[in-house]
Amino acid sequence: METQTNAPVSGEILDKIIEKHRGKPGMLLTTLEEAQEKNPLKYLPGETLAEISKKLKVPYAQVYSVATFYSFFNLKPQGKHSIVVCRGTACHTKGSKALLDDIEKILGIKYTGDDAESSYTTPDNLFTIRTVSCFGQCAQSPVVAIDNVIYSNMNSRKLLKILSNYTLSL
Repeated sequence: METQTNAPVSGEILDKIIEKHRGKPGMLLTTLEEAQEKNPLKYLPGETLAEISKKLKVPYAQVYSVATFYSFFNLKPQGKHSIVVCRGTACHTKGSKALLDDIEKILGIKYTGDDAESSYTTPDNLFTIRTVSCFGQCAQSPVVAIDNVIYSNMNSRKLLKILSNYTLSL
């Protein structure tokens, strides 16, 4: 597996990002988005937030507020692959908790997220497992997204087949 670093995005890369968006509406938001995308682990470490605050001359509290307000920003390292399980009422009644249990078994992890929206990244940074409160696709429940591809009417057999494409040990 490739080695990834937890280092923040370099000042030189941030300078390029900021210059590209300077003076445009939503500059802070687009700077944060691009900085997260440039990080190999797709997140915004505190050092990056502080550097953006300094370079944009925006209070750190404002930068942090934006980064924590929008759910698409990550303040913790993310896995190479993303698994998102809907935990809304329709998905829950059709087995989404069992799918989370299956993911634990398939990936050999212990997922402890019980909140409506929670996240866990495997120690090898290969997978991030998140839950959301609703995908808005209740008629096709349960719903799971893997690397931004939505899978409807999910069951254990389908899940195992899809995830086996991502792991060699299955």
